[in-house]
Amino acid sequence: MDYLIRRFKILWVFFWAGIMTSLVFLPIIVSAFLSSTGNLAFSLARSWAWVMLKLTGIRPNIRGKENIVKNQSYVIIANHQSHFDAPSIILTLGIQFRTIAKKELLKIPLFGYALYTSRNIFIDRSDKEKAVKNIQDGIKRLPPGISLLFFAEGTRSPDGMIQAFKKGGFITAIEYGFPILPVTVNGSRRLLPKKSLVFQSGPIEIVVDRPIPTHNYTLDMLEELIQITKDIIVSNFNPNYPEKGGKRL
Repeated sequence: MDYLIRRFKILWVFFWAGIMTSLVFLPIIVSAFLSSTGNLAFSLARSWAWVMLKLTGIRPNIRGKENIVKNQSYVIIANHQSHFDAPSIILTLGIQFRTIAKKELLKIPLFGYALYTSRNIFIDRSDKEKAVKNIQDGIKRLPPGISLLFFAEGTRSPDGMIQAFKKGGFITAIEYGFPILPVTVNGSRRLLPKKSLVFQSGPIEIVVDRPIPTHNYTLDMLEELIQITKDIIVSNFNPNYPEKGGKRL
């Protein structure tokens, strides 16, 4: 019986992901021509995320939303636990942002092209210099007031603990003067861990801490900025969520 339930859950996710991607693909492509900012496409992507989380019984909630200033461009730095992280962040933050994603996602039929027309930025993780140029070129495509989401670990955590942070998001924040918005994701790994396709229903917590100004930082101070940001994210991290734990803002 357990085997059948697991197989059903996998088929359920793939079936509805295919249906929803097919439904929103054409509207997203059309919206890319109607809106050069990609904002309309992002709103459609938010609808996709809402439906997928509803269908899987995922309930994202947010703490610290008052720390977000509308129309301010941020570099959003978040930890990464699960495929449910991005949809949960999209639904809860309430601001327009674009993601920094690996170029391999472009190969996914329909989904990859929809992400591209939404003005998301794709990088070649095997070539650091090329990745930096990808980000620079992508930022030029963005309108004012749009934020960028970086999963600072670069990939989903294999063991649930927060891994070392990569430098790309912090370099971008310093070079463009964007404040860093520290975001902690709690509980998503329990619902869909890395290398698993079997989901569990339940809550996910998105914790938003106070923005970190970067205008006084230089690239020589990069490691300091990374450590400050990571300390904040770790302080809000609760690996046992939804059990009590973590810092209250």
